[in-house]
Amino acid sequence: MARHKRWGDRAFTVAVPKLWNSLLFNVRSATDLSTFKSSLKTYLFGLPQVPGCHSEESPAAAITSSGSSEKFDYQELLHNSSFCLVPRGRRLGSFRFLEALQAACIPFILSNGWELPFSEVIDWRKAAIIGDERLLLQVPSITRSVGRDRILALRQQTQFLWDAYFSSVAKIVLTTLEIIQDRVDSHVSRNRLLWNSLPSGLYALPQYSIDPAQFPFYYGILGKSPSQQFTAVIHSVTPLQSQISPVMKLIIAVAKSKFCAQIVVLWNCDKPLPPRNKWPSTSVPLTVVEGQTKMMSSRFFPYDVILTDAVLSLDEDSVLSTNEVDFAFIVWQSFPDRIVGYPARSHYWDSSRSRWGYTSKWTNDYSMVLTGAAFYHRYYHYLFTHYVPTSLLTMVDHMANCEDILMNFLVSAVTKQPPIKVTQKKQYKETMMTQGSKASRWADPDHFAQRQTCMNTFSHWLGFMPLVHSQMRLDPVLFRDQVSILRKKYRDIERL
Repeated sequence: MARHKRWGDRAFTVAVPKLWNSLLFNVRSATDLSTFKSSLKTYLFGLPQVPGCHSEESPAAAITSSGSSEKFDYQELLHNSSFCLVPRGRRLGSFRFLEALQAACIPFILSNGWELPFSEVIDWRKAAIIGDERLLLQVPSITRSVGRDRILALRQQTQFLWDAYFSSVAKIVLTTLEIIQDRVDSHVSRNRLLWNSLPSGLYALPQYSIDPAQFPFYYGILGKSPSQQFTAVIHSVTPLQSQISPVMKLIIAVAKSKFCAQIVVLWNCDKPLPPRNKWPSTSVPLTVVEGQTKMMSSRFFPYDVILTDAVLSLDEDSVLSTNEVDFAFIVWQSFPDRIVGYPARSHYWDSSRSRWGYTSKWTNDYSMVLTGAAFYHRYYHYLFTHYVPTSLLTMVDHMANCEDILMNFLVSAVTKQPPIKVTQKKQYKETMMTQGSKASRWADPDHFAQRQTCMNTFSHWLGFMPLVHSQMRLDPVLFRDQVSILRKKYRDIERL
């Protein structure tokens, strides 16, 4: 047990948890109490979550590892308990601590002087009850005094902490390194709010900002609102052909939005930049920048020219009206940590091939919203560039494909939530694009096969499938209702 000792200059030691074999080797625990060492006496103090059990009239159950031949299903008992006693082990800490966290059983710690794991950044008062081992007889009265609302909050926090920092050796090691990094670069260290709130300090990179208000996850906690304007980033890969080309019509439609602060055209075309007089005149600033590498992954590079929190990502052949842009932005303001947009796709498990599949079929649910017409927070540009392994970015660049899938994987892995689809619109692409252009890559027969491969490569990188299915679609108020058109705010959407 490494411990952070406090003397003079801070020592570079961190309190880490004791690991048990099931975490190291992914082996299921035995299902009876014979796995306990008899010298540790009492391990579990269970208050089962059944009606009437958590009350003053209901006695607590004390489970011991005495010589009794009676056996219990330890995992079932653990998961059905409100509180789990975590007494001192041979070296202050106890394996039972991580077991309790994993089972959403509130740890009742009885180990005076124990420096809890990562206590430098984790507020354990939100996930555990710290007792005094000299006052053991007060344990029942203390647990009965905890209200149901607090029990729920404590159990939810145990699950967050377990998943964020303790569910694997890799996460424990990474958390340790990040804490040490925060000490080294104390001027850009993470706020404790970031460590103790979703999605965790590991996803809130301090190199981006040390101000929680700059991240999309903490608006509600801080009582702040997301930005009132957005920056449209249009990914352009084909040369300008005429003033009626799809990208020209798209720029004009987006510029009419009252929420649009600026339009950035990301020029990833092999041809030279067109002169300024070739672009349409707009009421908002129009900036044309060349891609960082003119590769597919460069569309999500954190360009300094993007000044607003909200980013509207668009393919050059996307077809959106001003009303559609406005409505999607209003929805994004309610879900600033998610991808909000129009083109929806889904994933599924192909049991015959034992692999993940990708589908564009129109079904009753979805798990991805493609970034060809979607809003998201600009922080995801930074996370995409600096968090995703270089090997995956290289893969995306090599295939010139799957960058939108990778962004969906990243956002879902961070938020643990699905994206948001708006309106029932199905067609969002300009069908008149030249078939030989890069923008028509979706018509390439290899394009779909590559996306199937990407699904499995990305899930292998994460070690799990982060995408979450959703059946929710948001439409404007009075959408398709038989009322006067004058009562509807987004009137044009129904005509599209």
